[in-house]
Amino acid sequence: MKKTIFVILSTLILPSFCFAAETMREGYWELITTMEMPGMPMKMAPTKMKHCYSKEDVKDPKKTITTDKNCTVTDFKHSGNKVVWKMKCTGQNAGVFSGETVFKGDAYDSAMKMESGGHTVKVKVKAKRLGNCP
Repeated sequence: MKKTIFVILSTLILPSFCFAAETMREGYWELITTMEMPGMPMKMAPTKMKHCYSKEDVKDPKKTITTDKNCTVTDFKHSGNKVVWKMKCTGQNAGVFSGETVFKGDAYDSAMKMESGGHTVKVKVKAKRLGNCP
């Protein structure tokens, strides 16, 4: 179950943290993700990943929410340093997703909720820009 959730998040959600150039700069970013799922007997350990975002990556916020062709962004609002979105997916990764990201210079905090397969998963991400891409 844990592996399935991580795969879903990797293909659907993780790209969602990359939003418009006026809120996020290109560069090398570190993302620390924590997940919680009600009913799980043990807490999942946080995951840490690093990713290089190019100028093209941060240019169009709607294109960065998902790379899955079976997903459609149903609501998207960008105001100041805050982005709020909703997405619906069909097929293997069917579910409803919603999230909010607040940018703070070269850092951001995100909170998301995923409802899929009768399960609800809450995800929090703390990210910071480490510098230019290697």
